[in-house]
Amino acid sequence: MIGRSVTSSETFMTHRALPGDTNAAGNVHGGVILKHIDLAGAVCAMRHARGCSVVTASIDRMEFKAPVHVGELMMLKSSVNFVGSKSMEVGVRVESEDLFTGNIRHVASAYLTFVAMNAEKKATSIPPLVVESKTQERRLQEATLRRAARQAERKREKQTQDEMEQSSIYSPEELF
Repeated sequence: MIGRSVTSSETFMTHRALPGDTNAAGNVHGGVILKHIDLAGAVCAMRHARGCSVVTASIDRMEFKAPVHVGELMMLKSSVNFVGSKSMEVGVRVESEDLFTGNIRHVASAYLTFVAMNAEKKATSIPPLVVESKTQERRLQEATLRRAARQAERKREKQTQDEMEQSSIYSPEELF
């Protein structure tokens, strides 16, 4: 399978924060920001996968760094950092621009994992990632470490659940 470059799927999206997006303090709800992060990440992932849909499998390291205020322009930049056989990590950076002053602030960041799906709604293979710069190589290395940490955490969680199910202290119904 021929690889795809990081730049071929990079995505830039904007959303102007309107009163319906905000809480009583005039800040955009975290859920609204998260929705736009998921959308920007999914568009980027679909551009990489081409020909199939994607589903969000996880969101890592969601960080809200500063509030977004009503009237500001949210700018979402996303790029693929890592590609496995059927899944990929996409990084999304959110900046907010005050349209009156031109001041731009980094307001949020997240790493999302998407799984490519075929027409039968089954996970499907995707093209490998082609990195073309030192920054992209650094992001790939960091994403590889995050992937290993996610896999180790899932393994620990499964082991704990298995132990709890075998224990007489908890019944399976009490696990969730």
